[in-house]
Amino acid sequence: MRLSTAFTTMRLSAIRMLANRAGMLVNSAIYVIVVSVLGGLWRVGAAATGSIVGYSAAALTWYIATSEAVTIPLNSRMIADVSEDIVSGGIAVELLRPISVVGLRVADQVGRTLPRIGVCATIGCVMSWWLVGAPPNVAALFLAVPSMLLAVALNVVAQHCFAALAFWLRHTGASWFLYQKLVFMLGGMLLPIQVLPSALRRVAMGTPFPSMAYAPARLASGHLEPSLLLIQLVWLVVLSALGVAIFALGERRLQVVGG
Repeated sequence: MRLSTAFTTMRLSAIRMLANRAGMLVNSAIYVIVVSVLGGLWRVGAAATGSIVGYSAAALTWYIATSEAVTIPLNSRMIADVSEDIVSGGIAVELLRPISVVGLRVADQVGRTLPRIGVCATIGCVMSWWLVGAPPNVAALFLAVPSMLLAVALNVVAQHCFAALAFWLRHTGASWFLYQKLVFMLGGMLLPIQVLPSALRRVAMGTPFPSMAYAPARLASGHLEPSLLLIQLVWLVVLSALGVAIFALGERRLQVVGG
């Protein structure tokens, strides 16, 4: 798919989302509640011990504000929705178009998510600054901005890869629930990866999930590690290629079975 088409799709989706003020308000309210609760818990823990796995109370506050900003705005049932389109045959109509179905859908979802992320990130920045002061490392915080965009794109692409299993399994059930839990734990959404046991931490770092939440949150918490963006880019290329390949195989399967 041409970049111009992708950007146009993203822009139109973003405009439609901005028009949905009620949805934006609800999403922001959920974000404030979650960040307030989780951030408060981590600050209490850090205050009692001085730090948690190298993160100070301030660093953990900025971490949670960022990790939640790149996950809460996403459609939590995206996998279920895409799977339903595949099972119902709705995806078959889209496959007839002379354009990448995966690319178009990803651009649409990213466009829908960007306004929400912008609002949540702004709220999170204000909350963190008010509660614990300036960010631990301003340079790292600037790197967190493109990292957040990469995290969202990765998450959306990965969910489409996961949902594409419906071409073969037909009924994926609550697979979206399992995916969300993987992002929560292995992705570092609820807690830094360093908190996990060493064996589980090594497993997590070998998956794309940390690039969906941990990477931008790690940067925002004051750790200047530009290599995290490179890892995100690599995973985005890998998962994008995988998504296109899986949907191509799924299209051939539909043609063979007459779906």
